Amino acid sequence: MPENVIIRLPRRAALFAALLVLLHGAAAGAADPQPYTVAIAPSGEAALDQALKDSSNLEALRESAPVGPFALIMRAKDDQGRLTTALNSFGHYAAQVTIRVAGRSLDDQALPNVLEAATAPVPVTVGIEAGPVFHLRRVTLDGRVPEQAQAALGLAPGAPALAAEVLAGQGRVLDALRSQGYALAKVDAPVAMLDAPAQALDVSYKVDTGPQVDLGRISIDGLQRVNPAFVRRRVLVNQGERFDPAKIELARQDLAQLGVFATVRARAAERVDAAGQLPLAFDVTERPRHAVGATAAYSTDLGASVGATFQHRNLFGQAEQLNLGAAVTQLGGSASRGIGYNATATLLKPDVLRRNQSVQVNLQAVKESLDAYDRTAILGGVTLSRKFAEVWTGSVGVQAQESLITQEGVRRNYTLLSLPLGMRYDSTGPEGLFEPTHGIKAAAIATPTDVLTGRSATFTILQASGSTYVNLGAPGRSIVALRGLVGSVQGASTFDLPPDERFYAGGGGTVRGYKYQSIGPRFRSGRPTGGTSITAATVEYRQRFGESFGAAVFVDAGQVSNSSTAFNGNLRAGAGVGARYYTPIGPIRLDVAVPLNKQRGDDTFELYIGIGQAF
Repeated sequence: MPENVIIRLPRRAALFAALLVLLHGAAAGAADPQPYTVAIAPSGEAALDQALKDSSNLEALRESAPVGPFALIMRAKDDQGRLTTALNSFGHYAAQVTIRVAGRSLDDQALPNVLEAATAPVPVTVGIEAGPVFHLRRVTLDGRVPEQAQAALGLAPGAPALAAEVLAGQGRVLDALRSQGYALAKVDAPVAMLDAPAQALDVSYKVDTGPQVDLGRISIDGLQRVNPAFVRRRVLVNQGERFDPAKIELARQDLAQLGVFATVRARAAERVDAAGQLPLAFDVTERPRHAVGATAAYSTDLGASVGATFQHRNLFGQAEQLNLGAAVTQLGGSASRGIGYNATATLLKPDVLRRNQSVQVNLQAVKESLDAYDRTAILGGVTLSRKFAEVWTGSVGVQAQESLITQEGVRRNYTLLSLPLGMRYDSTGPEGLFEPTHGIKAAAIATPTDVLTGRSATFTILQASGSTYVNLGAPGRSIVALRGLVGSVQGASTFDLPPDERFYAGGGGTVRGYKYQSIGPRFRSGRPTGGTSITAATVEYRQRFGESFGAAVFVDAGQVSNSSTAFNGNLRAGAGVGARYYTPIGPIRLDVAVPLNKQRGDDTFELYIGIGQAF
């Protein structure tokens, strides 16, 4: 097996050599790029062939970084080492790489002159003799290592001697030691001894576990406007606990999810303190307290909407979030009959009475003029939410609404009081808000409601929804997204309900291709009445192209009826295609859908533009 030899020239000799190279290039016109082709002989292993191609600068830089004749020779010589390293990583430690340029070896003294005289792209051929795969013979850990850490090494005698696995073993042992409290453990890089005749590799790792340690003083560094006592109560690790990297990382993530920090970094000390404990610091950088944004959306049924938002991320010093928003809505649209507005204010207070329990106060003023009804309303309420586990959240609230609604020429005032009870499950992770790529979202909500004025009624709205995301290939690239919705009203018939409390289907949130609220029973005028049950489902395939673009195809279906039993009514289906442009705040979405079983008065197609996936 050839050895790498490093020759160190005296400084003057090195400068002289460099001068000769420059003079040779100037005399020969070497500054002119020398075009070439590359052919790497297949090794017989698809994964190895791909690794060889990825390792080759001759291949990667052929078009993007053209070079002169002399530099081409240097690039080819560099590739010999790179390709040999790639072969070693697959266990081929006796491999041979032969590179020829214009049919000549790289050491051929006539090669520079041949390249200077070339008038066409010269061929570069790479011959590969992979040789046998070497196997591990002896694997040892030098030092007193707990059994759990020994098992984490994951290298067994007789296994292929893959360089990546041998190197990764160092990290696995170190991680296992740290997880057992050996915070200051050291595992040196592996020492490998090659036995070429036996086609074997002996590997040893020097391990110094150091002592098992407990956490010492825990500090929060970088706080400016966030209350230190509040942050300390949030930290999930305590002084005196056994050092555990997994718990420390969980604590770091928990602080990051508060919304007031741009960065959170956990940093353990390099040595124990006088008490034999290991101090731990969380370095935080606070986000700007204020954020101003703009919103915009468009669909052919509801027209355009434009608005502005304001957010205060730390109102009273304990991560309270104040969100204000105002939008002008229904600027045009085939399912709207006038311009509306939507103004909202929400205040979220975390850790009320106990950890992971928050209170949200919300106010809303809304005006909408739709085919189904005209409504002007003021809404307000308080919701208490508690996170029971990483993916489970329950909520209970009190909501009040005062509204003036006109439907089919009948104008009524309504005063409503409701007690929504909900349970949510979400395993889609932080990206689930705008771009879910895995996991499940599900929610079940029961909303007992009393109509205090107007047409008096007491009823309960039951609703369950869910969506899931299945990757067909590389994570986040090819996704099948499924969505379902079932709802029912108990205790009242359709016309005992305020019009805005009934179920409607159609539009971007349920069945694309149909106008907003257009699916279900209708008055003689053709306008929607709404119903007391709903069923809807979606199948959508999403495909990303490169970093910034994507596409989607989908089929939606749904039904609304006057029966309180779901899965009743005339089923309507729509289908469409969409385009996506991915940005740091989520994908910009454009969907076009058509009704598959068109109703009287339906549009030929519907167009939807917004930020974030449809669900």
